[in-house]
Amino acid sequence: MRVKAAAKINLALDVTGKLPNGYHEIESVFQTVAIFDDVTVELIEKGIELTCEIPESFDSADPIPCDERNIAYKAAKMFLEESGLNLGCRIHIEKQIPSQAGMGGGSTDAAAVLHCLSKLTRKTFSAPERLGADVPFFLTGGTAYVTGIGEKVRKIADCEGKILVIAKGKEGVSTAKAYAEIDALEAPAPVRVKELVKAIENGRNIAKYIGNIFEEAVKLSEVDDIKKKMISSGAKAACMTGSGSAVFGLFKDIIPALKCQERLEADGYFALVTDTVPFTFIGMR
Repeated sequence: MRVKAAAKINLALDVTGKLPNGYHEIESVFQTVAIFDDVTVELIEKGIELTCEIPESFDSADPIPCDERNIAYKAAKMFLEESGLNLGCRIHIEKQIPSQAGMGGGSTDAAAVLHCLSKLTRKTFSAPERLGADVPFFLTGGTAYVTGIGEKVRKIADCEGKILVIAKGKEGVSTAKAYAEIDALEAPAPVRVKELVKAIENGRNIAKYIGNIFEEAVKLSEVDDIKKKMISSGAKAACMTGSGSAVFGLFKDIIPALKCQERLEADGYFALVTDTVPFTFIGMR
């Protein structure tokens, strides 16, 4: 079984607390976007085999493990152990989602493996948050209000069809370091997550509610530069996603979005025009 697995952005993201176990509680609006990894899963007699095709630009910036450290491999291992089936699987991933970008590339691959194995074996998998906080969201995708450590996912009205430019420089962000910087903030500016949810539900303009607390904690010159270029190119809002370091710009029309992409690419950034989508998976065969 082969699927395309979508990336995500955080239309708004706030950190609301820290639990005794060290995990952080968040409040966010997650949104899937039309940038996809291709994930193929095949049942075999035993063992787990994982192969990856990774663009050189991604791998040189942040090497992606293609072995038992990969979250897709861990997803297969946990699924097969829980199901009790005496089977193995072969996984192949073609990466298109940038790494260390805050776009959930690893989590969507893991969700794709769970999705495919469930379809192939007619078994289910419990507590996908064991694999990673973003994995439960990717099993449904679309637009969702997300709380807890990321495992509490409530679907809201679809915010599909929004034109975006997504860009990323060479700087990456360690999630652990980003959360440590959050803990050090004394009086962070509020992020208007609930107001964004209401705006989406009521079909109102969402631009003024877009925000991310990590921008205040993680200071990256490339993020600031990309945001400035997006706004000056006509973006209604521009914001870092997740703990970084990709940035998305929200555009009303496609022409200024395409011009913004060209401008950012000319300045050496990874950039593309895409849109928001109401799903995670597209079946390919």
